[in-house]
Amino acid sequence: MTSQNPRPAAAPTDYRLRLRDCVLGAQMLFVAFGALVLVPILTGLDSNVALFTAGVGTLLFQLCTRGRVPIFLASSFAFIAPIIYGVQTWGMPQTLGALVCCGFVYFVVSALVRWRGTEFVLRLLPPIVTGPVIVVIGLVLAPVAVNMALGKTGDGGQQLVPGNLALWISMTSLAATVLVSLLGKGFLRLTPILCGIVAGLIACLILGVGDWGSITAAPWLRLPHFIFPEFALEPVLFIIPITLAPVIEHFGDIMAISSVTGKDYLKDPGIHKTMFGDGLATMVAAAVGGPPCTTYSEVTGAVALTRAFNPAVMTWAALCAILLSFVAKIGAFLGAIPVPVMGGIMILLFGAIMVVGLNTLVRAGKDLMEPRNMIIVALVIIFGVGGMQFSIGSFKLGGIGLAAVTGVLLNLLLPRSRA
Repeated sequence: MTSQNPRPAAAPTDYRLRLRDCVLGAQMLFVAFGALVLVPILTGLDSNVALFTAGVGTLLFQLCTRGRVPIFLASSFAFIAPIIYGVQTWGMPQTLGALVCCGFVYFVVSALVRWRGTEFVLRLLPPIVTGPVIVVIGLVLAPVAVNMALGKTGDGGQQLVPGNLALWISMTSLAATVLVSLLGKGFLRLTPILCGIVAGLIACLILGVGDWGSITAAPWLRLPHFIFPEFALEPVLFIIPITLAPVIEHFGDIMAISSVTGKDYLKDPGIHKTMFGDGLATMVAAAVGGPPCTTYSEVTGAVALTRAFNPAVMTWAALCAILLSFVAKIGAFLGAIPVPVMGGIMILLFGAIMVVGLNTLVRAGKDLMEPRNMIIVALVIIFGVGGMQFSIGSFKLGGIGLAAVTGVLLNLLLPRSRA
């Protein structure tokens, strides 16, 4: 007879949803962590600053896109070589100044897209171009995953864990991820990557792999070592052309996450806004001593695997990254995780990216045996994966960027089928 108020029953549900999103966000950060800190490790930048700028960059991206796109921004691999050369030639501050200027390239492209419209982008980047480019993204990253799974650094230059032990660890983490994603129930099914990491760490403890002394030695709290830029013309002219590759890669990444979620982010919030957000994140990151930001394919693979399409998950990932940037002991723990643990998981994630590209072609219904389509797909994949590179002076284009440019040019120049 008495009326019942539905509000008390809603609160636990909201709490559980927030807790779930927080855990999923932490999982996304774990996925991105290996690649995120690899760039500062190779270039001499501070890893805690990279964590901080990844979090701030992701929040800025969400602000620019009105929180519509479930994507995470962090350290860009495209700038590793130019940062190393720039630091050796002009020093860190002037190199950072050039990286700040790279953000303006994103702004210019964003303005062009806004002026000509999304249809302009779709004409330049139809599925016959974006599909194979997304495939290339997965395949180009594949050696990094395999090297890590075998106990090496991402570039394969150094053996960090003995090969046989590394293989046991990486396959344990991979198997746990696969089993949880297929057989897990309820909340557990949403955390296959965290389960894979836990399984990999248990394997490390059993096999006696890992050096955990750095965790004890690290302080609990430490301010990230921020460095501020200086500006000079020569490093700016050297580094700015390299921005073309990650700018073009951005289109492929937005296409990939659109394919995963089934939403057209080219139109809503618009590729010009995602591009602007990426450029703003890059500028802010370089302004405090962090590597330029880019949309992370690893996290797109994790979104595809977990089906966590809520952009709020990335907000939690960003907040976790910012908090961890001030906690040196937690950062030391993350840095101490042996590479095979993440290597095994990344094999699956990068494979998922490749499958997204294949699915883009399948959904478009293109006949790949038709000569024009065959030529575009074949050259994009072989140029991108095979290591083809073109150089004009200090400007170099290869890998994913070259694959994207090749696809766009072939699509514009090759005659259409008369049938």
